[in-house]
Amino acid sequence: MGLVSRGAAEAGLGAASAAVRPGPPDAVPNPIPTPPAEGADPGSSRGPGMVLKAFFPTCCASADSGLLVGRWVPEQSSAVVLAVVHFPFIPIQVKELLAQVQQASQVGVTVLGTWCHRRQEPEESLGHFLEGLGAIFSHKPWFQLCRERGSKSWSCKATHWQGPTSHAASGEDQVMLIFYDQRKVLLSQLHPPAVLPDCQAGDTTASAGGLAAVFDTVARSEALFQSDRFDEGPVRLSHWQSEGMEASILVELAKWAAGPVCLLLACLLSLVSAASACRVFKLWPLSFIWSKLSTCEQLRHRLEQLTLIFSTRKAKNPAQLMRKANMLVSVLLDVALGLMLLSWLHRKDLIGQLADALIPVADHVAEELQHLLQWLMGAPAGLKMNRALDQVLGRFFLYHIHLWISYIHLMSPFIERILWHVGLSACLGLTVALSILSDIIALLTFHIYCFYVYGARLYCLKIHGLSSLWRLFRGKKWNVLRQRVDSCSYDLDQLFIGTLLFTILVFLLPTTALYYLVFTLLRLLVVTVQGLIHLLVDLINSLPLYSLGLRLCRPYRLAAGVKFRVLEHETGRPLRLLMQINPLPYSRVVHTYRLPTCGCHPKHSWGSLCRKLFFGELIYPWRQRGDKQD
Repeated sequence: MGLVSRGAAEAGLGAASAAVRPGPPDAVPNPIPTPPAEGADPGSSRGPGMVLKAFFPTCCASADSGLLVGRWVPEQSSAVVLAVVHFPFIPIQVKELLAQVQQASQVGVTVLGTWCHRRQEPEESLGHFLEGLGAIFSHKPWFQLCRERGSKSWSCKATHWQGPTSHAASGEDQVMLIFYDQRKVLLSQLHPPAVLPDCQAGDTTASAGGLAAVFDTVARSEALFQSDRFDEGPVRLSHWQSEGMEASILVELAKWAAGPVCLLLACLLSLVSAASACRVFKLWPLSFIWSKLSTCEQLRHRLEQLTLIFSTRKAKNPAQLMRKANMLVSVLLDVALGLMLLSWLHRKDLIGQLADALIPVADHVAEELQHLLQWLMGAPAGLKMNRALDQVLGRFFLYHIHLWISYIHLMSPFIERILWHVGLSACLGLTVALSILSDIIALLTFHIYCFYVYGARLYCLKIHGLSSLWRLFRGKKWNVLRQRVDSCSYDLDQLFIGTLLFTILVFLLPTTALYYLVFTLLRLLVVTVQGLIHLLVDLINSLPLYSLGLRLCRPYRLAAGVKFRVLEHETGRPLRLLMQINPLPYSRVVHTYRLPTCGCHPKHSWGSLCRKLFFGELIYPWRQRGDKQD
């Protein structure tokens, strides 16, 4: 193969170019290709006279003349230009470079045509020489792009050469020239479009297929962008990194140190996981307590996240890489907020003030509960209660309050030290501190929980007793084996005893229901406070902060699609468009990259919650997903 000179090629390409002036913006035609006509070339999948699309990188608009290197997508009748090979070059070296790129990227990179940046008027025509280039690289269609010097005029055509000498047998196709930012397309991740209610999934997939091919071609051809103009290689290229590869000393040092650091942290985390999985911690008392504490669930969740973050296994796809980045940013922000909280607590000595105020607050709450019980033991809101049952329940709950006050005063010397160690736990993250706060609230309101359980169980027992006795009056019974209501005949003694029990339960129900209602409202207040804390913890755990930061600072990194802006649209001249990336909406960013949470709190619907409250079923503060519901 001979050496191809730059000046000769520029002169030859200049004869085939035509001046084009920019026109007013107009409507963009449908970019979806039409099916090939009959008799079309099977290699190009298009017949002469059809409209082809050529995606040209904006970074190559000022490049010197040469060959267009890229990928031909026959399904979309599109050519994706990736780089420009400059004159002079040796064809065999260009083919060797493209073969290496194909082997590394698994992309069919080939020579698509010629590019002429006319910096001076040509001295002679080399049309036959360009035909010879088409015969050497043998690609159909053969694109010829040319740009006039110092103007915005472009010439673009695609020919089907049947041979180097058969001039009359060649045909030309109309070309739609689409400019794209190669760096943004390479770094962006195209997301599948959401199917609208009035559209079908098949139509949406078909319209996005062409864009996916363009994004996939540029992303997988990264091996072609490893060389710049400072390399002393046999082939000179122009692409988005021609002026030098983007790099940072800090980033390179971080990559160099990431391997050993991740290996060390992975070993430490494996030891922590092995210690937490010890059989001693799986015994009944410890396993039961650990499964009910929000702090243990949050620590287990953070341990799983850290194990995934510092894993030495490489991410298989961009989604896993984005998930790791979101987890890392979430953990770092959590720890930063925890350290800020710890600094604020110790700077103003709030822990000591909180410890001094805790005992008076507990005494005040206990005093208010005593006043509430004394009000219930009288005639609350003028209601006539069963005095005997009212006195028994009131004294029973007052005794529990006295036990609780004694317990709080017994723990008062150690409360400040306990709160000081709890404050130190904020260095593990704000979510850990909030989980400990939720557990402290649960422990401080344990007497309210006991009152709620006693009232709920007594109320539930009476509701079930009344329903069973009501079935007895109707001659029905509940079949436990078949789980249904069957007919049954009762004798006179059974009906008499059932009537007495039904009467007793009906007259005792208002007293029990009033106690149950009061303590259920107190319990719901505590559960609401804990629920707000859990929502804040879940928000910190699940919010994809890294993805939201990318969407805010570099919106092109998360692409939902593209839009086209008309640069030139005049009759008889090639249509020139500018492809711009549509960023992913914030709602879809959160929905797509939302992180999983520990899920240690109940998730009741409003209907299920009302049913449980009406029938006296317990509402637990903690509920695992696999636990059996009451």
